[in-house]
Amino acid sequence: MLDRIIAIWRRRKWIALLAFTAPLSVVVGLVTSLPNIYRSTATVVVERQQVPEAFVRPTVTGEVETRFQTISQEIFSRSTLASLIERFHLYPRLREALSSETLIGRMRNDIIVTMKSDPAASGGAKMVAFSVSYRGSDPRTVAEVTNTLAALFMDENLKLRATQASGTATFLQTQLAEATQNLDDQERRVSEYSRRHMGQLPQQLTSNLAAIEQLSAQLRLNNDRQTMTLARREALERQLVDVETLAPVAAAATPAETPALRLLRLRRELRDLRAHYTEKYPEVLRVKAEVEALEREVGPNPDTAAATTSADPAARRIRAALTEVDAEIKALRKDEQRLRTTIAEYQGRVDATPRHEQEFQELSRDYQVTKEHYQLLLKRYQEARLAEDMEQRRKGEQFRVVEPALQSERPVAPNRPRLLLVGLALSLAAGVGIALALEQIDTSFHSVDDLRTFSRVPVLVSIPWFVTADDTRRQQRRFRLVAVLAVVAVTALGATVHLAARGNATLVALVSPGGS
Repeated sequence: MLDRIIAIWRRRKWIALLAFTAPLSVVVGLVTSLPNIYRSTATVVVERQQVPEAFVRPTVTGEVETRFQTISQEIFSRSTLASLIERFHLYPRLREALSSETLIGRMRNDIIVTMKSDPAASGGAKMVAFSVSYRGSDPRTVAEVTNTLAALFMDENLKLRATQASGTATFLQTQLAEATQNLDDQERRVSEYSRRHMGQLPQQLTSNLAAIEQLSAQLRLNNDRQTMTLARREALERQLVDVETLAPVAAAATPAETPALRLLRLRRELRDLRAHYTEKYPEVLRVKAEVEALEREVGPNPDTAAATTSADPAARRIRAALTEVDAEIKALRKDEQRLRTTIAEYQGRVDATPRHEQEFQELSRDYQVTKEHYQLLLKRYQEARLAEDMEQRRKGEQFRVVEPALQSERPVAPNRPRLLLVGLALSLAAGVGIALALEQIDTSFHSVDDLRTFSRVPVLVSIPWFVTADDTRRQQRRFRLVAVLAVVAVTALGATVHLAARGNATLVALVSPGGS
């Protein structure tokens, strides 16, 4: 077996060497020409709200993961990445060859954002931090771009939260203005209704009933006073009759009995008769008829002062007292009429209260609902203003860089030792594979043993290969030509690979994806 391998090597060594050298030159060209790719990473933590939620309720809704995705979309937008490319002069060799969309896509691939969550958090895993990394050929620029991206995440988070808080406050302010207008309208309706139906409202029913009770008490007192005054007047009339009719005077000086005095006397007799007899007693009926006839003649309240011309001082005093009593009775009756009118007015209010109660309840219910809605909106608006001020002062939930990106000293790609090892293995496999393939394709016999193995016919004689001086010179010239062509081809291949790989970061990502 070893002799066979040695024989194959002697026959195919130059082809094998060429097959080994060609891929090896490609690998060497790549390893020596590919640019170094550096990566920098910045770590950002999520700081929760600094002011306790018991004092200030945040108006920014949604989980931090959702907001983080929104911010990522904003940062990875065409305008943001294009401004970064212009600001840091990224991809200078590719800007002329590639379109702006391709460059932006290239930068998106060079940026890696990784979330870090806490699986033990209540309510499920929650994001507590994230890392931002960027790769490029200049380590200083890479670090600057990475720190800029982290700052963009912080700024966009603050801007997004401030915008949401401001939008919430503005929305609530608009709703509060509408609720204030509705509340003013409801208050005006209730006020107009109360003014239009003053005294007839349900809440005034108790006061109206109390007023009726008080006025009724005053009316009863008035009636009692009238009864007492009438009784006093009757007593004075009796005294006046006694003085005018029974006083011992001279017959010549005795005046004729006037109708008024006769009416007073008959009334006195009628009271005395009623005290002893019923209304159907003949004498009572007679006197009563005379009293009614005289009342039709002189009236029910005759002027007792003018009914007599007596100059008796006692009669004058009684007449003066009767005048005062008549005035008091007149005042009491006038006050009675006023009390009855007032009671009727209050009774009308009480009777009208049920009719207005339902309407007032509907107005009051609408007003109360509008007022509660206004108070709720006012409370929400004040909370939104506090939350907006908190966001503007950067006291809400925010992102903070705990590990800024540093300038990397060692490249992450390409992995040159690994590429050399892989290239060497591939070149060796190519050389051995091509040699074995050519050996399998070749159908010629190289030894007597090969012939004996192929055929059962016995070999009688073996004639060795005779090489003349001309054959040797021809073989040497052919070898030199092939060697020169092989060296030129390998050199050209290596140079081509060198030119294609020089500064080609994309090729770095292709040949070493794990390290990029």
